[in-house]
Amino acid sequence: MRETQSMAKLTMTSSRWDELTALLRDEPRLRSEFPKVAEYLDMAAGLAGTGDDQADAQFDLRFVHYMTGGSAVSKNPYWDIVEPFVSEHDGRRVVNGGCAEGSARLAFAQMLLQATYAYAIPAPETVEWFASFCAGSPVVELGAGRGYWAAQLTRAGLIVDAYDSAPPDRAGNPSFPGAAGQADIWHPVRDLAAFRTRARSAGYVLFLCWPPGWGDSMSSEALALFEEAGGQQLIYIGEPKGGKTGNDAFFEALSSRWRLDSTDSNFVSWWTDADVAQGWVRI
Repeated sequence: MRETQSMAKLTMTSSRWDELTALLRDEPRLRSEFPKVAEYLDMAAGLAGTGDDQADAQFDLRFVHYMTGGSAVSKNPYWDIVEPFVSEHDGRRVVNGGCAEGSARLAFAQMLLQATYAYAIPAPETVEWFASFCAGSPVVELGAGRGYWAAQLTRAGLIVDAYDSAPPDRAGNPSFPGAAGQADIWHPVRDLAAFRTRARSAGYVLFLCWPPGWGDSMSSEALALFEEAGGQQLIYIGEPKGGKTGNDAFFEALSSRWRLDSTDSNFVSWWTDADVAQGWVRI
């Protein structure tokens, strides 16, 4: 059953509308300058939508506008694309277009948006919750990907150092592949060699956003290093134990040596995922 949902219409200047019209009429240019947008439009035409043709058309327009406009049209394009398609479902805020089961079209868009921006969605309310938990403390993000979350947190006034094993602007990163028409990074992202040269004191909040799962030890190793350095606060965004993120050792460490202090009730997830935003403090 579809859930009732208000749909905010996209507004743009007449010059921006003319830019988009010209781009969409010039297929060779679209495929050259924005191949991921062209890929989406090719696929979306043959994929089932939510059942509301007007809503699906609005999503397509937002996708094209923000994906081709970059930071010139929005500082948080990921959120601006999905925000009108957020619904309450089973006590959670999820991007499903008002359809409990979502749609094949949204699922394809999800894959492209996660690779373009980040796996988790930085809703403004979540960014505010994050800043409140940190209470002015600096943040170190490990596994930062494109630094999209780091950019949003920096805009909220936080000091963020971002690191990744394969910064997308300098190394091949299969989770965040490069493509024309999209930013490689949104915030400076340094490699793990730079992280290892940091001072040993952990006077910062550790941020792990969708650390790899399936037995990968990244999350537990990062937490162990943080604990050894005296770390006291952690923000984890990902799925519960047994999901797509984190390994068993990470969750065992949390349950034995950490206390869940805060959960963001306004966190927004894709309907296909079970991720949450949690703030933990050392026992």
